Amino acid sequence: MKKSLNAWSVPSEVGFEEMFSDLKKAGFEGVELNLDPVGRGNHILSMETPYSVLENINLIAKQTGLAVSGVSSSMWGSSTLGNPSGEIPATRLMERQIELGRALSVDGILVVPGGISESCSITDAWTNARAELQKCKPLIEQAGLKVGVENVWNNFFLSPREMASFIDEAEIENLGAYFDVGNVRLFSYPEYWIDILGNRIVKIHVKDFKITGWNAGHFCNLLEGDVAFEKVIPALRRAGYDGYITAELDAMPKTPYYLYDITSSALDTIFSM
Repeated sequence: MKKSLNAWSVPSEVGFEEMFSDLKKAGFEGVELNLDPVGRGNHILSMETPYSVLENINLIAKQTGLAVSGVSSSMWGSSTLGNPSGEIPATRLMERQIELGRALSVDGILVVPGGISESCSITDAWTNARAELQKCKPLIEQAGLKVGVENVWNNFFLSPREMASFIDEAEIENLGAYFDVGNVRLFSYPEYWIDILGNRIVKIHVKDFKITGWNAGHFCNLLEGDVAFEKVIPALRRAGYDGYITAELDAMPKTPYYLYDITSSALDTIFSM
């Protein structure tokens, strides 16, 4: 398994060159970049990022020896697969991520389906997401990289069997699970999800979660919460996963190097379990 950090964990004023250099020095092997609205920071990708910038990122990656491990996006917060009121059509958002991913030679991207609300039932969200995904089937199968659906806090994937069924029923080549370990700890145990998802897993996000009471808690730095990484890592090995493990943590603008160092060190400890 390889150590990666999501670029959201880097202060927004930091540029690509400084970020790649700093993360390499901290011991990371990859950085996950993000497709975000313009103005969110100096190391984001946007819908308008020119190819010349992508070429420069590839050059920086080659010079530093730090790979681009994937492409995520904050825009899935409002434009989930199956959400008809999204700011950007989900098909266009996915298409742009694939364009960026291919230009940066990544092996996978992250997308988000579903979203339950007072005006959208579980049944409707499931039906809408599946229909939207079928529209994207040719795009995904011709992408040349993996497309992983992530489990986020939108009440869509509440069990690993739901996530596995959603992927299996789609019958789309290159579609899999982008499993976020920390996102399920409040109400479940990530190692059980991994055992059920198995080889459907194409990407992994890690963060820790500290439970403070019934249905209460907060995200925290790795090894400071209640995720049993000593069970998660063996489960990933059983699933045959050997790719990037991408930490996704809040940035520390005043002490960024501290976050890089403790996260890199924590991943070393986690990998040894």
